[in-house]
Amino acid sequence: MPLPSCPTAHILAWMRQGSEKKLTRNKNTKWDVAGYILDESVVTKPLALPEVFGNARPVEIEIGSGKGGFLLARAAARPEINFIGVEWAKAYCHYTADRVRRAGLANTKMLRADAEQLFKVSLADNSLIRVHIYFPDPWPKRRHHRRRLVQPRFISELCRVLRPGGELLIVTDHLEYFRHIKTGVDATKGLARIGFPVMTDEDGEVVGTNFERKYIAQGRPFYKLARMLYV
Repeated sequence: MPLPSCPTAHILAWMRQGSEKKLTRNKNTKWDVAGYILDESVVTKPLALPEVFGNARPVEIEIGSGKGGFLLARAAARPEINFIGVEWAKAYCHYTADRVRRAGLANTKMLRADAEQLFKVSLADNSLIRVHIYFPDPWPKRRHHRRRLVQPRFISELCRVLRPGGELLIVTDHLEYFRHIKTGVDATKGLARIGFPVMTDEDGEVVGTNFERKYIAQGRPFYKLARMLYV
Protein backbone atom coordinates (compact mmCIF):
# COMPACT_ATOMS: atom_id res chain seq x y z
CA MET A 1 0.00 0.00 0.00
CA PRO A 2 1.84 3.16 -1.15
CA LEU A 3 1.92 6.27 1.00
CA PRO A 4 -0.23 9.09 -0.40
CA SER A 5 1.74 12.23 -1.16
CA CYS A 6 -0.72 14.74 0.18
CA PRO A 7 -2.43 16.31 3.12
CA THR A 8 -2.52 15.03 6.66
CA ALA A 9 -6.15 13.90 6.41
CA HIS A 10 -5.27 11.61 3.53
CA ILE A 11 -2.25 10.25 5.40
CA LEU A 12 -4.39 9.48 8.44
CA ALA A 13 -6.90 7.70 6.19
CA TRP A 14 -4.03 5.61 4.80
CA MET A 15 -2.92 4.78 8.34
CA ARG A 16 -6.41 3.72 9.33
CA GLN A 17 -6.75 1.51 6.26
CA GLY A 18 -3.52 -0.24 7.20
CA SER A 19 -4.61 -0.78 10.79
CA GLU A 20 -7.89 -2.38 9.70
CA LYS A 21 -6.48 -4.81 7.12
CA LYS A 22 -6.07 -8.42 8.14
CA LEU A 23 -2.46 -9.19 8.98
CA THR A 24 -1.28 -12.29 7.18
CA ARG A 25 2.29 -13.48 7.10
CA ASN A 26 4.15 -16.42 5.65
CA LYS A 27 7.83 -17.28 5.33
CA ASN A 28 8.12 -15.08 2.24
CA THR A 29 6.76 -11.95 3.94
CA LYS A 30 9.45 -9.34 4.50
CA TRP A 31 9.06 -5.94 6.08
CA ASP A 32 11.66 -3.20 5.82
CA VAL A 33 12.25 -2.16 9.42
CA ALA A 34 15.87 -0.95 9.33
CA GLY A 35 16.21 2.19 11.40
CA TYR A 36 12.69 1.94 12.79
CA ILE A 37 12.99 -0.97 15.18
CA LEU A 38 15.23 -1.11 18.24
CA ASP A 39 17.40 -4.11 19.00
CA GLU A 40 15.77 -6.36 21.56
CA SER A 41 18.93 -6.27 23.67
CA VAL A 42 18.10 -2.75 24.86
CA VAL A 43 15.98 -4.26 27.64
CA THR A 44 19.10 -5.71 29.27
CA LYS A 45 20.70 -2.34 30.06
CA PRO A 46 19.87 1.34 30.66
CA LEU A 47 18.45 3.00 27.55
CA ALA A 48 19.51 6.55 26.67
CA LEU A 49 16.48 7.95 24.88
CA PRO A 50 18.25 11.05 23.47
CA GLU A 51 20.70 8.68 21.76
CA VAL A 52 17.86 6.60 20.33
CA PHE A 53 16.27 9.60 18.61
CA GLY A 54 19.23 11.92 18.22
CA ASN A 55 17.48 14.68 20.15
CA ALA A 56 16.16 15.50 23.62
CA ARG A 57 12.48 15.83 22.74
CA PRO A 58 9.94 14.43 25.21
CA VAL A 59 9.04 10.75 24.82
CA GLU A 60 5.75 8.86 24.97
CA ILE A 61 5.46 5.07 25.02
CA GLU A 62 2.55 2.92 23.90
CA ILE A 63 2.50 -0.55 25.40
CA GLY A 64 0.88 -3.08 23.07
CA SER A 65 0.91 -1.20 19.77
CA GLY A 66 -0.59 -4.03 17.72
CA LYS A 67 -0.88 -2.95 14.10
CA GLY A 68 -0.03 0.65 14.96
CA GLY A 69 -3.35 2.39 14.37
CA PHE A 70 -3.07 4.69 17.36
CA LEU A 71 0.71 5.04 17.34
CA LEU A 72 1.04 6.20 13.75
CA ALA A 73 -1.81 8.70 13.98
CA ARG A 74 -0.51 10.13 17.25
CA ALA A 75 3.08 10.39 16.01
CA ALA A 76 1.99 12.07 12.78
CA ALA A 77 -0.07 14.60 14.72
CA ARG A 78 2.72 15.38 17.24
CA PRO A 79 6.06 15.60 15.38
CA GLU A 80 7.58 17.52 18.31
CA ILE A 81 7.33 14.37 20.49
CA ASN A 82 9.23 11.08 20.18
CA PHE A 83 7.36 7.79 20.41
CA ILE A 84 8.24 4.19 21.17
CA GLY A 85 5.76 1.43 20.45
CA VAL A 86 6.29 -1.70 22.54
CA GLU A 87 4.83 -4.91 21.14
CA TRP A 88 5.62 -8.48 22.18
CA ALA A 89 4.23 -10.23 19.07
CA LYS A 90 7.09 -10.19 16.56
CA ALA A 91 4.91 -10.14 13.45
CA TYR A 92 2.90 -7.15 14.66
CA CYS A 93 6.04 -5.35 15.83
CA HIS A 94 7.74 -5.68 12.46
CA TYR A 95 4.57 -4.91 10.54
CA THR A 96 4.08 -1.68 12.48
CA ALA A 97 7.75 -0.71 12.10
CA ASP A 98 7.36 -1.11 8.34
CA ARG A 99 4.27 1.12 8.45
CA VAL A 100 6.23 3.71 10.43
CA ARG A 101 8.90 3.67 7.71
CA ARG A 102 6.37 4.05 4.91
CA ALA A 103 4.73 6.94 6.75
CA GLY A 104 8.10 8.65 7.12
CA LEU A 105 7.79 9.10 10.88
CA ALA A 106 11.31 9.89 12.04
CA ASN A 107 10.01 10.45 15.58
CA THR A 108 8.87 6.84 16.06
CA LYS A 109 10.59 3.56 16.91
CA MET A 110 9.24 0.08 17.57
CA LEU A 111 10.56 -2.39 20.11
CA ARG A 112 9.76 -6.05 20.62
CA ALA A 113 10.03 -6.45 24.36
CA ASP A 114 8.37 -7.41 27.59
CA ALA A 115 7.10 -4.09 28.88
CA GLU A 116 7.71 -4.90 32.52
CA GLN A 117 11.35 -5.74 31.81
CA LEU A 118 11.78 -2.56 29.77
CA PHE A 119 10.43 -0.34 32.53
CA LYS A 120 12.28 -2.11 35.32
CA VAL A 121 15.72 -2.27 33.70
CA SER A 122 16.03 0.16 30.80
CA LEU A 123 14.09 3.35 31.44
CA ALA A 124 15.57 6.08 33.61
CA ASP A 125 13.74 8.04 36.29
CA ASN A 126 11.60 10.90 34.95
CA SER A 127 12.24 9.89 31.33
CA LEU A 128 8.68 9.81 29.89
CA ILE A 129 5.89 12.34 29.59
CA ARG A 130 3.10 9.86 28.87
CA VAL A 131 2.42 6.11 28.90
CA HIS A 132 -0.43 4.70 26.81
CA ILE A 133 -1.88 1.27 27.67
CA TYR A 134 -4.86 0.46 25.46
CA PHE A 135 -6.79 -2.80 25.63
CA PRO A 136 -4.15 -4.86 27.47
CA ASP A 137 -4.69 -8.61 27.67
CA PRO A 138 -7.08 -9.07 30.63
CA TRP A 139 -6.09 -12.69 31.33
CA PRO A 140 -9.66 -13.27 32.55
CA LYS A 141 -9.17 -16.63 34.29
CA ARG A 142 -8.32 -16.19 37.95
CA ARG A 143 -5.34 -18.53 37.78
CA HIS A 144 -3.86 -16.28 35.08
CA HIS A 145 -4.33 -12.95 36.88
CA ARG A 146 -0.66 -12.91 37.88
CA ARG A 147 0.19 -12.49 34.18
CA ARG A 148 -1.64 -9.19 33.92
CA LEU A 149 0.65 -6.28 33.14
CA VAL A 150 -0.93 -3.61 35.34
CA GLN A 151 -0.07 -4.79 38.84
CA PRO A 152 1.08 -2.70 41.85
CA ARG A 153 4.76 -3.42 41.14
CA PHE A 154 4.41 -2.22 37.55
CA ILE A 155 2.45 0.87 38.58
CA SER A 156 5.39 1.77 40.84
CA GLU A 157 7.75 1.52 37.87
CA LEU A 158 5.40 3.67 35.81
CA CYS A 159 5.51 6.38 38.47
CA ARG A 160 9.30 6.19 38.60
CA VAL A 161 9.81 6.74 34.87
CA LEU A 162 7.16 9.46 34.44
CA ARG A 163 8.19 13.06 34.79
CA PRO A 164 6.24 15.22 37.26
CA GLY A 165 3.19 16.22 35.25
CA GLY A 166 3.48 13.07 33.16
CA GLU A 167 0.37 11.07 32.37
CA LEU A 168 -0.77 7.46 32.53
CA LEU A 169 -3.65 6.64 30.17
CA ILE A 170 -5.41 3.27 30.17
CA VAL A 171 -8.44 1.98 28.23
CA THR A 172 -9.97 -1.50 28.43
CA ASP A 173 -13.19 -3.23 27.49
CA HIS A 174 -12.92 -5.64 30.45
CA LEU A 175 -14.77 -4.33 33.52
CA GLU A 176 -13.23 -6.69 36.07
CA TYR A 177 -9.71 -5.90 34.88
CA PHE A 178 -10.53 -2.20 34.93
CA ARG A 179 -11.58 -2.47 38.55
CA HIS A 180 -8.35 -4.32 39.30
CA ILE A 181 -6.33 -1.59 37.57
CA LYS A 182 -8.21 1.24 39.27
CA THR A 183 -7.72 -0.32 42.71
CA GLY A 184 -3.97 -0.48 42.17
CA VAL A 185 -3.73 3.01 40.73
CA ASP A 186 -5.87 4.58 43.44
CA ALA A 187 -3.66 2.99 46.10
CA THR A 188 -0.55 4.59 44.59
CA LYS A 189 0.56 7.89 46.08
CA GLY A 190 1.43 10.70 43.73
CA LEU A 191 -1.16 10.05 41.02
CA ALA A 192 -3.95 12.59 40.55
CA ARG A 193 -7.13 11.94 38.59
CA ILE A 194 -7.49 13.98 35.40
CA GLY A 195 -9.90 14.03 32.50
CA PHE A 196 -9.06 11.69 29.66
CA PRO A 197 -7.41 13.80 26.93
CA VAL A 198 -8.57 13.79 23.33
CA MET A 199 -6.51 11.18 21.48
CA THR A 200 -8.32 10.88 18.14
CA ASP A 201 -10.29 13.05 15.74
CA GLU A 202 -12.59 10.18 14.79
CA ASP A 203 -16.15 10.51 16.11
CA GLY A 204 -17.15 7.82 18.58
CA GLU A 205 -13.58 6.69 19.26
CA VAL A 206 -11.54 7.13 22.44
CA VAL A 207 -8.04 6.43 21.11
CA GLY A 208 -8.39 4.86 17.67
CA THR A 209 -6.72 1.48 18.09
CA ASN A 210 -7.58 -1.49 15.91
CA PHE A 211 -9.02 -3.33 18.92
CA GLU A 212 -11.20 -0.36 19.78
CA ARG A 213 -12.69 -0.23 16.28
CA LYS A 214 -13.36 -3.96 16.42
CA TYR A 215 -15.03 -3.68 19.81
CA ILE A 216 -17.10 -0.66 18.77
CA ALA A 217 -18.54 -2.78 15.97
CA GLN A 218 -19.39 -5.43 18.60
CA GLY A 219 -21.10 -2.87 20.82
CA ARG A 220 -18.76 -3.33 23.78
CA PRO A 221 -18.49 -0.63 26.47
CA PHE A 222 -15.10 0.89 27.27
CA TYR A 223 -13.58 1.89 30.59
CA LYS A 224 -10.89 4.55 30.70
CA LEU A 225 -8.56 5.95 33.32
CA ALA A 226 -6.25 8.97 33.24
CA ARG A 227 -3.82 9.99 35.97
CA MET A 228 -1.11 12.63 36.29
CA LEU A 229 2.04 12.27 38.39
CA TYR A 230 2.27 15.23 40.75
CA VAL A 231 5.31 14.36 42.87
